[in-house]
Amino acid sequence: MSAAADTLLFAMRLLVLMCLVIAAAMQMQAASGAPPTAAKLAHCLKSCGGANISYPYGVGAGCFRPGFELTCDHSTKPPKLLLLGVATNTNTTTTKIVDQYRDGYVQAYVSFNIATTPGVLGTYNRTWESPGRILSIGPDYYALVAVGCGIEVYLVDPDTEDMLGYCFSMCTDMAMMHKEAEGKACSGMGCCVVTFRRPVRAFRVSITQREATQPFQVANASTIKVFLSEESTTYHYNFTIGDLLSDEINETTVASTSAYLSTFIADQPNCTIAQKDPERYACGDNKCLDADDENGGYRCACIKYTNSNPYLDGDCDQGYEPTRNRQNCSRSCGNMTIPFPFGLQEECSANRKFLLNCTSKQAFIGGSYTQYQVTNISLDQGLLFVNFSQHEEAYSELVEISRDNISQWVESWIDEFNDFDVSQHYGIWKWFVTNMTCEKAKKSSAYACISTNGECTGVTHGHVHLGYRCKCSTGYEGNPYILTSARYPMIVRECATTKQEATVALVALMAHLSIQPKGNALPPSNIILSWRGIQKKIRRDYFHKNKGLLLEQLISCDDSVAHKTKIFSLDELEKATNNFDSTRILGSGGHGTVYKGILSDQRVVAIKKSKIVEQSEIDQFVNEVAMLSQIIHRNVVKLFGCCLESEVPLLVYEFISNGTLYDLLHGNLQSKCVLTWWNRIRIALEAASALAYLHCAASVPIFHRDVKSANILLDDNFTTKVSDFGASRSVSIDETHVVTIVQGTFGYLDPEYYHTGQLNEKSDVYSFGVILIELITRKRPIFLNSIGEKQNLCHHFLQRQQNNTTSEIVDVQVLEEADQWEIDEIASLAEICLRLRGEQRPKMKEVELRLQLLRSKVAKKKNRVEVSRENEIDPLLLYTPSSSSVNPRDFNSASHNDATRCYTMEQELVSWTNLPR
Repeated sequence: MSAAADTLLFAMRLLVLMCLVIAAAMQMQAASGAPPTAAKLAHCLKSCGGANISYPYGVGAGCFRPGFELTCDHSTKPPKLLLLGVATNTNTTTTKIVDQYRDGYVQAYVSFNIATTPGVLGTYNRTWESPGRILSIGPDYYALVAVGCGIEVYLVDPDTEDMLGYCFSMCTDMAMMHKEAEGKACSGMGCCVVTFRRPVRAFRVSITQREATQPFQVANASTIKVFLSEESTTYHYNFTIGDLLSDEINETTVASTSAYLSTFIADQPNCTIAQKDPERYACGDNKCLDADDENGGYRCACIKYTNSNPYLDGDCDQGYEPTRNRQNCSRSCGNMTIPFPFGLQEECSANRKFLLNCTSKQAFIGGSYTQYQVTNISLDQGLLFVNFSQHEEAYSELVEISRDNISQWVESWIDEFNDFDVSQHYGIWKWFVTNMTCEKAKKSSAYACISTNGECTGVTHGHVHLGYRCKCSTGYEGNPYILTSARYPMIVRECATTKQEATVALVALMAHLSIQPKGNALPPSNIILSWRGIQKKIRRDYFHKNKGLLLEQLISCDDSVAHKTKIFSLDELEKATNNFDSTRILGSGGHGTVYKGILSDQRVVAIKKSKIVEQSEIDQFVNEVAMLSQIIHRNVVKLFGCCLESEVPLLVYEFISNGTLYDLLHGNLQSKCVLTWWNRIRIALEAASALAYLHCAASVPIFHRDVKSANILLDDNFTTKVSDFGASRSVSIDETHVVTIVQGTFGYLDPEYYHTGQLNEKSDVYSFGVILIELITRKRPIFLNSIGEKQNLCHHFLQRQQNNTTSEIVDVQVLEEADQWEIDEIASLAEICLRLRGEQRPKMKEVELRLQLLRSKVAKKKNRVEVSRENEIDPLLLYTPSSSSVNPRDFNSASHNDATRCYTMEQELVSWTNLPR
């Protein structure tokens, strides 16, 4: 053999050897189990058929931890993501990954399609087990559904042979099945359900056919379908005859035919033992949690950023990167601008916390399986406006509500967004850069406020410091988080003076108008007139767009409204607020910003810039302005009128001087509250009276939808005024509810309304129950406990009630001023207002009457009975406790149906005359 041939052979052998070494190295890396970095997995497949892929799962060598291999099946359209190594005894079993999340949870579709021979009875056994038993099916909320005729289904533990559950399914004639079973949850006709009662990582299903013959219409139902399903009051499989006759289940309703499975590292029994083997330990420096079932194992979690992957090295340590704002980043999603530090790609956002995804022209924030639609981002105020996402990734939150386990839902919800303060408003969140003071942040190389005219400001929850954010200095507008030159568009420019921005706009207009043929250049005076003409036309166009003509017609048609309601011009309100100067801002809420104004007639008013963007909302807004103008109640804030000449309609209300109940209760917790126990009872009664009036006595029933202590104002005499109808909805007399987009404030939000989207008067009752708790405890709806953790006041109160320890959380001032029976009475009333099912709560009128009774008892005890100046005698003041035949804890008894009606004042006076004196 020649020397050249020897050299070539040697080179080929060397090449083969190098390939083997590389393959072995990759295999050793995968087998080691130590967490890799994101950079090492950059070449790995990130998704398949719409399903995300995150380590420890992966497709291809070096992309997964041993036992977590997936395959992307391209034989179907769209491709399917399948879990390899699932132990079954049939090739008709499918374990399809619907989606997979960074925290390890897997949404999976597990199904068996069992072919049978018509007329021949048989027994069929099928088993399922994930590779290395890494996946666990949670108890109580997931079930095995079997679709078939004349079958008995046994769910068995393959290790112990213990029976985990049993069900039976039979079929009748087609007409009966259409009537009794079609479109309904499984009841034993056509399908049946076996619920898992404990965590399971493997199971065997044994199916025995018991009926040789079936109705001829379903004789061709020769395939038994068995699949894993969500089974809750919200999501469950609904039987269809089509599924019975087909060869496989229709997967279009993914939510009901799939389940969320927990991922565990199962090669070690617990964290303690696993940490002794750093080469195989999966969590690295991240948090380790032991499995909560007898199978053992552990899972990893990020200590802070739940949107990160705890199975990757360094992925939990997502620091702020102020230089990520690239010029080629997309800065819009639909009609919404996405300013830095937020972004639509990781390299365009300051860190993953600020990462949004744009789907169907809508922006969403969140990771894992919780996502919320973002409707607006305010850099100036550090606010994020969100709606609950209807995407499948978010549906598990609704499931938690349906399980009547609010505490778990609140804890997981808050943990998911731990750098957002969600406690003030549902749908409006405070955000901050990171948990640092301004002094410390300025010394950091990752300091976010890099704009020349930007400055740092602290973000707090009450008196607790949360972190810092940035804002433009006084007199400047723009983005304080960036440094840019003039070539950038206005929406992404750094902080600049307001006058500079206005000058730029005027110069642009002058340049446009001045570019005329030679000799036709416009003089400056004409340019100014043109500018004013353009402004006038814009305002006129807004007036028409905002249905100004319709409102004028509605007002003119109602004489009772015409003399009270005014349509203001924008000039009037600009003069009243000094051009909406920031020093005139009274506050900001989920539905807009409120300014203090002084009209030309010297009336002091509150002017609200509503947050309305959709034309359909404009139509509703106009109708409700006309409706709210008719409300005349001493405890409801008066609406003077509105302005429709701006892009966003403006509302003009009476100005209430003493602020909100929220501020008086929660402002300075170190000092004694100015509200005595007697005043707190009176405020509760007046607020209940206003809400009862809205529900029953108004010409059209009105549901407030955002009842909270921040919307209860107090005037100079501390008289209660219910305010902020930005979320309110009116219904016709014969309607009991209205389906809406969920709005409200987190901590006050009715879980049933949140769960169903059906708003009714009982939603306001629930929120009012939270206010009652605030009045006796002086705690916020979401408060910080002694160790700095956020807690839900409603859940905390109900637990205390159950344990008879409510007095331990009652405000010290209340304990000093009130008798125990008085506190118990308010606590009992709050408890029934907070019942999970709306039908079990009292109506607002019943709440008002019960507070009337309490006030009369307290007044009699203190000898403080008063007669109103209008000579309106309150009959209940004469109503002694011994004469009462009403059980105050039972508002659902048939004997008190009269109390559930809407009363007129005349009816109430007549009914009260029959009470014992």
